[in-house]
This record gives sequence, C-alpha cells and structure tokens, in this order.
Amino acid sequence: MKHSQKALFISMAALLAVTGCSSSKESGQPAASSAAPGTTAKPALKFMTQSSPLAPEDPNKKVIFQRLEEKTGIHIDWENYPWDSFAEKRNLAIASGDLPDAIFDAALGDYDLLKLAKDGTIIPLDDIIEKQMPNFKKVLEKAPQYKSMITAPDGHIYSFPWIEELGAGKESIHSVDDFPWINVEWLNKLGLKMPKTTEELKQVLIAFKTKDPNGNGKADEIPMSFINKTGGEDLAFLFGSFGLGENWDHTVVSDDGKVIFTSADNSFKEGVKFLNDLYKEGLMDVEAPTQDWNTYLAKGKENRYGLYFTWDKGNITGMNDKYDLMPALEGPNGWKNVTRTNGMGLDRGRMVITKANKNIETTAKWIDSLYDPTQSVQNNWGTYGDKAQQNIFEFDESKKMLKHLPLNGTSPWELRQKTFVGGPLAILDSYYGNVTTKPDDAAWRLDLMKKVMVPDMKAKNIYPKVFFSLEELDRLSAIETDMFAYVLRKRTEWIQNGKIDAEWAGYLKELDRLGLQDWLKIKQAGYDRNVKK
Repeated sequence: MKHSQKALFISMAALLAVTGCSSSKESGQPAASSAAPGTTAKPALKFMTQSSPLAPEDPNKKVIFQRLEEKTGIHIDWENYPWDSFAEKRNLAIASGDLPDAIFDAALGDYDLLKLAKDGTIIPLDDIIEKQMPNFKKVLEKAPQYKSMITAPDGHIYSFPWIEELGAGKESIHSVDDFPWINVEWLNKLGLKMPKTTEELKQVLIAFKTKDPNGNGKADEIPMSFINKTGGEDLAFLFGSFGLGENWDHTVVSDDGKVIFTSADNSFKEGVKFLNDLYKEGLMDVEAPTQDWNTYLAKGKENRYGLYFTWDKGNITGMNDKYDLMPALEGPNGWKNVTRTNGMGLDRGRMVITKANKNIETTAKWIDSLYDPTQSVQNNWGTYGDKAQQNIFEFDESKKMLKHLPLNGTSPWELRQKTFVGGPLAILDSYYGNVTTKPDDAAWRLDLMKKVMVPDMKAKNIYPKVFFSLEELDRLSAIETDMFAYVLRKRTEWIQNGKIDAEWAGYLKELDRLGLQDWLKIKQAGYDRNVKK
C-alpha cells in the first residue's frame, strides 16, 4: 500500500538512466490474428507495460486479463518488462519513435506527460472520454475533484489516472505517513504509562536506555530510531508538538488557504531544539543519520527499538502486541498537533495513448472497462477463482460483491504482485461495503487513524495534487533540489550539535537565496488555481 519514492519531478533525460520498450515496426497497426480461417478475428492492440518479477512474464496468463479479453472481445499483444528495467525500455521506445498503441502502467510524471503532449507523442483524451468512456465519465461525475487534478494547464487531459480512496478527509489513510510506534511491552515491564507530553517521552526514552527493558543484561536497547530523510520512516511526527509541524514536502496550508513552508517556521526551530536535547541524552540511534531501509529493518526485527516510525508496524516489527501507536504529544507550551501529510491516492500518469494508435475506439472501450467498479477493485488488489494461485478475494454471488479472504500468513504485497495488474482504475470510498470489503490491513490502519490521529489533527486543508506547467515544474525542481537538501543537512547538524538559535537568521537568509520566495509564489498560485476549478 505504501509507497513510497517521492521525487516530484524527473526529466526524460534522467529517466533514460532508469527505464522503456521497443515494439515492432508495425506498431499502431492491428496485430495479425491467430484466428482460424472463416472465423471472426478479435481486435488486437499492442500495449507496453511493466510487472513484478513474481508475476507471469506474459500478462495474458493473468486471470484478470483473461477475463477482460473474454468480456471485451479485445486481445492485447503485450510487451512486458520487469519493474527495474521498464522505464529505460519505455523511454528508448519514445526516443526512437517505435511506439506501441498505448502504454499501460506508464509511470509517467507530470513533466514527462507535458513534454510528450507538447511534441505530439501522446494524444489528448478529452473527446474520447466524453464520447466513448461511460464508466470513466461516471467516476468523474461521482468524484468531480479529480477532473481538475488530471487536467493539464492547457486545459486537456492526456493520461488515465489510478485513483484509490481509503477513508475521506482527515480520516483518509494517507493523512499521516510516519506513524510513531512505541514499545508497550517495555512500558509495561518498567511500570510506565504511554507518554502524553514531550517531557514525558524524554523520560520514557531515558528509562528505555538505562533500565534494561529487554532483560538481557546488555545495553543494546535503542530508545528511538528513524531514517533521516523525508518519508514514512522520518521523525517529522514529533514536530507537531511545537506548532505547524513538519511533513515530507515541507508544505502546509493554513485554514485561510495560505501556503506555508514548514521548515522556515519558528515551530521548526523549537522542534529541532527538542530533538537536540534527546540527542545529547544519547536517546537517538547513532546510525539514524546514515542508515538505510535494510539496516533499519534488521534492528526492528530484533525488537531493539523503544520508539520508531513507519507506515505500518507489520513491515518492521510484525503484527503483534509489542508495539502500539503513540498519540500526539503536548509540547512545552501546551500545543498538540498531528500534521497532515499531503498525500492522496492519485497517480495521473497510469496510461497514455500514443500517436501510433489507429484503433482509438477499440482502445477506449478496453480502457473504459478498467473503470468498472468491480474490475477496478481486481486490477488494484488481485482476483478470485484462480485455480493455480492463492486468491485475494471470493466473489459473493448473492451480493455481487468481492470479499477479501484471510491471507493465512501470506504477505499481502507478495500476493498482489503475482495477481494484480495495476494500471488505470478508480476505487472510490463509496465502493466499500457495496462493491468490495476493505483489506484487513487497511481497515486496521484506518481505525487507528480515526481513534488516535484525527482527534489532534488541526488543519482543515492539505496541499492538493496540483498540475503545474512545464515552466513551473522546471523552477520548482531547480529550487527544491538545493533547498530541500539544505534543510535536511542543517536539521541533522542542529540535532547533533545544537546552535540553531545562533544560526537561524542566516538559515532563513540562505533559504531565500535558494529560491524560497519564488517557491511560495508558484505553490500558492497552483493551490489557488486548484481551489477555483
């Protein structure tokens, strides 16, 4: 479910180092039919895609695609690449002009969508959606906010999105990325209560360090750990005790619609001073400034953490009762806040139609079938009735509803990789209880969000998925590359060495030199455009 890489913009040149695909020289023409003489040939399209190494090399061996071909009467000739080589192959195909009819699970960012639209490599979809795609039109009617988010600055739609809603508003599963998980087994052993203030947390961490809560006679406990970069494993959650708080993109929106850069706010300074206090007491993992995911995971599997941060504790310490979600803490001035993450289940660039396509009507019919509610659910998670593979769902014939099956110890992500197809789809919050049940892990996290996080979540707004222009993207990318790195570097230095009060004025001056004021103007203009649509 998670996710994670969060680079905002990647140029085509940069992507060449990572992804692509080559198709036959007849790309764009109907593929030759294998039907016997005298029978009616199925329409055939040539698509490029990507999939997990755990999945069949031929996507047509997946039950979902087999059923889809039977339902639509349309055959797809796939050029399929593993995740780690897809982008290179895709970009090589684009650069050479050897194009498929469409790119499925295209993984195209905004910058690349706009560049490909500008040079005519991909086609506008507005008329196609309006005239030939009733399922997708219905999605946009039920959830009109997405139409503005998938519409480029020139007023056209160039790609089909992936939409996954799980909870709405503050109760969305995306509202907080870096859940703080605290070792309640150690709390209970030491006779301590769940901390309610930043000072109480400090005292708890000192006890974790000095009182041998794991009982092995060694001082091998790690009071607090994190990965020192923006994302679900960062300690940004703790900044909410001092004001606006912090999140992965350093962006919050005030209740009156003003965009604010969190790391230039005075509350950021106060939060860093608190973290420096913890560091001086030896309460932070000494490897935190440089450790990677594998190192973080290995220590978590050994249950060495008193407090750590991640999306789902099952990924680090397992789904057991040793760790529980720590609520927001009251800071020295009585402030308590859960800062909302600017996340939502939307990926604009999941599928595009290329200029090589000579079968637009057939392609539109096939893509529109993906937005049928029952089909979208299967595309996202997996299917039912697969006799060769463990199933994610069973289909309740009486209710015409997909029900998640118990996984019996199987990793949900591993199973999804074998059976789901991804690509463009839409799962609206209204589908749960009607079209499908919620996955157990999602229902559990949503319940925690509602009970523990939402009561202290102050902000009414998040920063939405704004579709910036090429010029805006160029400028934002240039600014963020240097400015975000500078913020992280200074935060790390100050946590370890202090001196933030003495250096704060110079820090703010350097942020301005790096383009903060331009960044704020562009982000504010984008927010205002989005709100007005």
